[in-house]
Amino acid sequence: MSSYEWLKEKNPHLNFYHVLDNQFRDFGRIVENDDVEELKVQMGKTEIPQEGNVYVASEPTLEQTSCKQQFQESFYGGMPIQIGYCNGSNSTLNGLEYHKGSEINIAITDFVLLLGRVQDIENNTYHVKDVSAFFVPEGTVLELYGTTLHFAPCRVTDTGFKAVVILPKGTNEPLDGKAEQYTVEDKLLFMKNKWLLAHPERKVLIDKGAYPGIKGENIEVFY
Repeated sequence: MSSYEWLKEKNPHLNFYHVLDNQFRDFGRIVENDDVEELKVQMGKTEIPQEGNVYVASEPTLEQTSCKQQFQESFYGGMPIQIGYCNGSNSTLNGLEYHKGSEINIAITDFVLLLGRVQDIENNTYHVKDVSAFFVPEGTVLELYGTTLHFAPCRVTDTGFKAVVILPKGTNEPLDGKAEQYTVEDKLLFMKNKWLLAHPERKVLIDKGAYPGIKGENIEVFY
């Protein structure tokens, strides 16, 4: 039995797919023929925390590789980008975010992504029944569209997960003071180019100002 089949069997409560399945087309696409070996080497020097996650938006050792120019030109039309990473031992949903622009993820290990669609947000609320889980095997390079709700990956082994995260430069940096609210959506703005809905159970996010807009049980991925 493959890792994907095993995980799907362990998670009957989820709409569970492989990232190669057609269901992923609403959320993103697989990137082919990209040489990311330099990034993999540098990611081998990073650690996985025993508890929680660590997110680094901009990591110099990753940005000093030749991959930066490649992604900056191919995916962002020459706009400045940042290359960072997210490593951790998370296994729950906790929140869903989106950006105005695509995000590139590179799976250094196997992991699961919990994804949704911005179009399914109503009155700044989103229900977990609309979440889909996707198994992402090690080595996969994928583009998540700007209309895709996502958050940190979920681990599928005791070791945890590692992922490279590429975004437009400045994304996830602190806001310059309190942002003006012109529309309903503005209540979700959490950081620069980061709109976030938090699950009510994730008090650490809500205490930082995240909008508690996720309804339903906080999803957990079992392995």
